Amino acid sequence: MTRPGIARRITLAVATLLAVATATACGADSSGPQATDHPVVVASTDVWASVASAVGGDRAEVIALYKSPDGDPHEYEPSSADTARVHDANLIVMNGEHYDAFMETAAEGAEGAKVVAYDARSDRDRGNEHVFYDLAAVADTANQIADKLADIAPVNADYYRGRASDFVGQIGTLRAALDAIKQSHGGTEIAATEPLAATMITDAGLVDAAPAGFQEAVEQGQSPSAADLAKFNDLLSQHRVKALIYNTQAVDSSTQAVLDTARASKIAIVEFTESLPAGVTDYITWQRAQIDALAKALNS
Repeated sequence: MTRPGIARRITLAVATLLAVATATACGADSSGPQATDHPVVVASTDVWASVASAVGGDRAEVIALYKSPDGDPHEYEPSSADTARVHDANLIVMNGEHYDAFMETAAEGAEGAKVVAYDARSDRDRGNEHVFYDLAAVADTANQIADKLADIAPVNADYYRGRASDFVGQIGTLRAALDAIKQSHGGTEIAATEPLAATMITDAGLVDAAPAGFQEAVEQGQSPSAADLAKFNDLLSQHRVKALIYNTQAVDSSTQAVLDTARASKIAIVEFTESLPAGVTDYITWQRAQIDALAKALNS
């Protein structure tokens, strides 16, 4: 016959095992994206998170993996916690074309819906990986985000699509600003240290005269040749370009050298970034400031 004390201990042990089993089962059930009217969106960078936030508003939770105003997004390595967030997300937003390869890796096997900005753009300028400087593609991406969120949380469909429409309208004001630059300065030569804003430069009617070899080397994290560096410095010292567009997040001794030459030659310098500057959370505000700085430089 089992004694009462032993019986109680057996009962407690069984209850504990059941509780652990239940918790484990619940944990398994809670992994991956969950049905919700408040979707979780995980974006590779704060730039794409700002676009998703513009669409999702207060009816989505948006998380950015890379959000440093100083470093290089190409070199980011996600933590295990980052990967878990990606796999729990209802929607995953990334640039694509290996710009944010860390997100491509983290999203492998994830069940959430995906929006890849590179795939949203037209065939125009498909070779440039910096999709966030292609305003038409950003607008298309915002609409795709709205459609995906509407599928996830149909009760908010009109809300998401309405906000996407408003955002696309604001993109229109940025494109109008580029058109104004084109009308006033079409054909003007500038020089950029990297093809970061190649699409925007084209939309503004400007010509990037920087040596292609220099730009390619910087983009690949390599040192440009001495010949290309000399050509770049000549463009600046001989005042053959109106402005230097300087990527502040792709810097090495060669880019510093052309920056010094531009300063010494009193060439207007326009700083462009790959992620949002400190204190800025809004895509439109970020790009408007950069376009205004470009216009000011050209008008100087």
